[in-house]
Amino acid sequence: MNTAPTLRAGLDPARLSTLQQRERAAYAAARPRSQALAQRAARHLMFGVPLHWMNDWSTPFPLHVASAQGARLQDVDGHAYADFCLGDTGAMFGHSPAPVAAALARQAAQGITAMLPGEDAVWVGEELARRFGLPIWQFALSASDANRFAIRWARALTGREQVLIFNGCYHGTVDDVFVDLVDGQPRTRDSLLGQVVDITRTTRSVEFNDLAALEAALADGQVACLLAEPAMTNIGMVLPEPGFWEAAQALCRRHGTLLLIDETHTISTGPGGYTRAHGLQPDLLVLGKPVAGGVPCAVYGFSAEAARRAEQAKRNAPPGHSGIGTTLTANLLALAAMRANLAEVMTEAAYARMATLAERLADGLRKVIARHGLPWCVTQVGARTEFQFTPTPPRNGSQADAILDPALEQIVHLYLLNRGLLITPFHNMMLVCPDTAAADVDRLVDTFDAFVGETRPG
Repeated sequence: MNTAPTLRAGLDPARLSTLQQRERAAYAAARPRSQALAQRAARHLMFGVPLHWMNDWSTPFPLHVASAQGARLQDVDGHAYADFCLGDTGAMFGHSPAPVAAALARQAAQGITAMLPGEDAVWVGEELARRFGLPIWQFALSASDANRFAIRWARALTGREQVLIFNGCYHGTVDDVFVDLVDGQPRTRDSLLGQVVDITRTTRSVEFNDLAALEAALADGQVACLLAEPAMTNIGMVLPEPGFWEAAQALCRRHGTLLLIDETHTISTGPGGYTRAHGLQPDLLVLGKPVAGGVPCAVYGFSAEAARRAEQAKRNAPPGHSGIGTTLTANLLALAAMRANLAEVMTEAAYARMATLAERLADGLRKVIARHGLPWCVTQVGARTEFQFTPTPPRNGSQADAILDPALEQIVHLYLLNRGLLITPFHNMMLVCPDTAAADVDRLVDTFDAFVGETRPG
């Protein structure tokens, strides 16, 4: 079903088309060096970029970065940007935080990787336990790996095969989670390249906020873990309804299913993530992307009981490689960066400033939407804010998917980018960091207002 005409209510289609053509031409004319680099890259990089997702931006050719510091980014053509994308969360606390950069320089001169622990690992483990309330931790190179490893542990310590996810979720490149509900039935996601196994044999999917469906999926006692973000963020933000997580946790406990919380995006909520802010009690917890200040690293934690059972499962297994972990996992460089980030960057004061800025942004966007009478809303999770093409926030993944309008999103994003404002290329997500300036927040709101004004009828 094409919902675009409804989502674009109040906007003039002809003006949108004209504006898009104008903005694409303006982008290309102003960035000859980025265009030249894109042409060179096309010869040796698949799709012309080092990661094919980098083609998901709204630009005619990729924007090439020269430098990034704090909340600002500069491209190779000398244009400066207030960055509200922040590496799609990897730089949630700003680009190259000074304490992290200094720790990297020190550690690089003392050893990068050794497959042996150092003091930083001990300190980080203690700090993670303090922040998140889970006593036992392990490391990975990405949240994808951490989720993959945590699922393996959950299956090992429960003796169960099934994994349960929420429809529309995203937990990195973990094959187990690429299951969608289509007309109420689970189906391997069409976009999953090279998959030869029917994932629906071992993965179940239900809608977020649907307690009846959750209970039905858990009832046969075959689900090892429920893997979930406490608030969905990757299909557009979907917040839990009041009482949902209290009831969901009780259902997991009743049916012997482990709760695996992925805080990689919802760490925007506070120093202990959504988990600590809202009193969740997961059996396992994953955090990636920003935990080491943008250096590739992730962590996953266990409750005391889950750790005891996991250690017993490992002792009971035959000797040999467990299939969990990689050689560069928990390298000395990443641990040094994580220690500096946790100690000096991800502070209470930083979060307080981010919350104030995000509230300012959300409030400003709501006022623009109300003033123009648009059927849109604004959703916020801590430092993460998003405007959505619906008058009321979606309550599950299917509703969030139905309101996506990638073509309209790209027009908005390009309009902002051409005016020195970068937001995430996926839906309409914006982040603030401790270095974000209030003036840049106001400029983003004013530019969004100007976009709406240019595309209204009349």
